[in-house]
Amino acid sequence: MAADPLALAPTPPAGPPALAALRRNWGWLLAFGVVLIVAGTAAILYPVAATITTVEVFGVFLLVSGGAQLAGAFWARGWDGVLVAVLLGVLYLVAGVFLLERPILGAAGYTLFLAMFFLATGAIRIGVAVVHRFHGWGWAALGGAVSLILGLLIWRDFPEAAFWVIGTFVGIDLLFAGWAWVMLALAVKRVPAPAAA
Repeated sequence: MAADPLALAPTPPAGPPALAALRRNWGWLLAFGVVLIVAGTAAILYPVAATITTVEVFGVFLLVSGGAQLAGAFWARGWDGVLVAVLLGVLYLVAGVFLLERPILGAAGYTLFLAMFFLATGAIRIGVAVVHRFHGWGWAALGGAVSLILGLLIWRDFPEAAFWVIGTFVGIDLLFAGWAWVMLALAVKRVPAPAAA
């Protein structure tokens, strides 16, 4: 009796385990995305509060990092780099305390750094794109022009920009991240369930 060829055919794979896990938890992904969208919208609508909150959270991270650096230096006393670890730990602690005590001054310093960063990177990107004219150089030049314009806008509005720049940028980032999670959740929801064995 001839063997049934369908019985010998391999069963279709159920799909990658990660995709199955994403499909099972698509609702949580969607909820996470919605929370990020709401938080991003609130940060854009209330940029001063978002700026101060962001600076204070960064200050807390610096305090935790400084404590970890000092603890690591204490545990590795015989190591040659222990002095550098101690100095970094103290620097992190001082910066963290400064940001928590004076969040507006911290925001002003960070905003000034952002303005210089955007100005420098925008000019460099435009220069490299125009000189080398690689494939897609126009897009690179456009991106550089956007960075340059952002840097000029922040610079011309400084120090008032310190009250809104960080919060607005964080809000925009949260908004786009939230929509990315929402799109991922909706995409994995549409993936068909694996066939039963």
